[in-house]
Amino acid sequence: MKKAAPVKKKAPRRRAREAALQILYQWDVGRADVDRAAETFFTLQWPNVDPPPDDLRRFASALAHDTVAQLAAIDPMIAETAERWRPERMAVLDRLILRMAVSELLRDRQTPAAVVINEALELARTFSTEESVKFINGMLDAIRKKIELR
Repeated sequence: MKKAAPVKKKAPRRRAREAALQILYQWDVGRADVDRAAETFFTLQWPNVDPPPDDLRRFASALAHDTVAQLAAIDPMIAETAERWRPERMAVLDRLILRMAVSELLRDRQTPAAVVINEALELARTFSTEESVKFINGMLDAIRKKIELR
């Protein structure tokens, strides 16, 4: 009889980014205020038995807030890079992953761009399609280069 594979525990920052994406999804699709979306996610939809650690909750909420607050700067960068594809025409999760990663690239110079992009690709692998992973990778690499030229 085979042993069950050990359950791999996700890194806290990865889990926080997943939470931020789920908050943003609720904000976008449900047209909920981002504060309300975060509160609903952490109180009613948190998948674990134990409540989320405070640092995870803070990071996820801040990332979701920053993403929404920076949309006026983020969406034009995405649209310009996508060439003839406005963000609102993209698949919801792809658009949100892109927005969140660009927000993090703009706000957090402490986290290397390669880490931010890799985390976005992991989110795409988890929540979207393999084609989306390729699309998001190309988009974020091009946007990263534009940001670095500033």
